[in-house]
Amino acid sequence: MGGTDSILPGGKGVWIPIDHGVSDYPVNGLENLENLITLLAENGADAIVAQKGVVSRFGHLHKGHMIAHLSVSTRHSGEHSSNKILVGSVEESLLRGANGVSVQVNLGSQYEPEMIERLGSVSEDANQHDLPLLGMIYPRGENLNLMPDDDTKGAAHAARLAFEMGCDVVKTIWTGDIHSFSKVCAAVPIPVLIAGGPAGAGTLQILETVYQAMQAGAGGVCMGRQVFSHESPGKMVKALKSIVHDGLDAEQALSHSGL
Repeated sequence: MGGTDSILPGGKGVWIPIDHGVSDYPVNGLENLENLITLLAENGADAIVAQKGVVSRFGHLHKGHMIAHLSVSTRHSGEHSSNKILVGSVEESLLRGANGVSVQVNLGSQYEPEMIERLGSVSEDANQHDLPLLGMIYPRGENLNLMPDDDTKGAAHAARLAFEMGCDVVKTIWTGDIHSFSKVCAAVPIPVLIAGGPAGAGTLQILETVYQAMQAGAGGVCMGRQVFSHESPGKMVKALKSIVHDGLDAEQALSHSGL
């Protein structure tokens, strides 16, 4: 599938998703998207994952580095909140200036079959249009049925699903340690990007997690709130890039970025 050199230089990436405003709003850090995208671009984010309207309106601020996220649900949908429906297509995303597309699947959700079917459909279209596809695959539904010996908490299965469904990149959870996450990375021949998880972790803790993930074989990060809600989003991008692309450890990244 499509070339990823601009968004995954050397097979590694610091991707910043800013699609959260569809699911929840207000969200700290997403009040002014024009300023935020400009800041992320100036500090070298490899890709920005956003909803299609944002790609159309502000994609020129980081041209060549925009991924259109095609999955949506909101906090108001009750028992359907885990059901990520499709709100766009590959063709539309290209017309809007996207350089890739993204689809979410929540493993274990009662709506898992429909989400996998949607991923399959987008994968087919992305292949036909030679466009990179990110699979955001999270093992967290109410019906999640982990195998007894799975210390990856379903993350290895999530990564494998993404790869076998035709994704070029997968985003999934951090498993908590290098040993278990190395199994996730070994499960697939595509880059594995770690999600940031819930807000609240300190800056050094976030960077230490990223460093451990890279030691385990990760391809980088796809972190939203840990960056755009940070008091210094630009410096966070610099710190993450220094770990992902330059091999610095967490303390060195703090110093390098000025955090």
